[in-house]
Amino acid sequence: MAELPPIYRHAEVYDAFYEGRGRAYEDDSRMLVDCIRERNAAATTLLDVACGTGRNLRCFAEAFEHVEGVDLADDMLRIARRRLPGVPLHRGDMKDFRLGRRFDAITCLFSSIGYLGDAGQLNAALRCFGRHLNPGGVIVVEPWYSPENALSGQVLGDVVTVDGQTISRLSHAVVEGRAHRMTVHYLVADSESGIRHFTDLHVLSLFTRQEYETAFAEAGVASVEFLETGRGRPGLLVGVKS
Repeated sequence: MAELPPIYRHAEVYDAFYEGRGRAYEDDSRMLVDCIRERNAAATTLLDVACGTGRNLRCFAEAFEHVEGVDLADDMLRIARRRLPGVPLHRGDMKDFRLGRRFDAITCLFSSIGYLGDAGQLNAALRCFGRHLNPGGVIVVEPWYSPENALSGQVLGDVVTVDGQTISRLSHAVVEGRAHRMTVHYLVADSESGIRHFTDLHVLSLFTRQEYETAFAEAGVASVEFLETGRGRPGLLVGVKS
């Protein structure tokens, strides 16, 4: 996996921005819990891969007896640990982490899977998920866009204010081969520090449906469901381990 974009070293800004933007973490999490329980009603344990600052994981902790999280970004984990005292949180790469236990469900959300550089890395990540999943366990992945539906030249912008801090985010995305290359500018302002600026570059792979199906097979999943979630998002990939 390439070096983390700067926003993951500005975890407080990331967390505040998505709070201010109104990301429906609780609604999303309830829908995901229902999705898991429909396929494994007895599920009691869950691992959230690329757990970020722990907002989804906090909701999962209310629905499952035991939850854990994995993330590559130390700053994200610092906030998650503050938010989730007592929940085991691990620093690790989704391609090769080793936790020494298995779970009834594994989630990988917020299109984090798109940061894998190619199909070989995608296969490695799903193999790793499979090693940590009990038979009958459920994998839920929120993918990035596919080569068929990725938009090139798209410009998006948002301004939010949270706890006296105003954050402006402006992005421009282009398709380059089998990747979505997104440049993002942040302006962050508050009364004490004034204004600061930083730029992000996100490169996300545009995997095909066949590539996802092949990767899920590496995890011991015979078939993959593609679920639409609306709201302009890429949907969900769901599979059950044999």
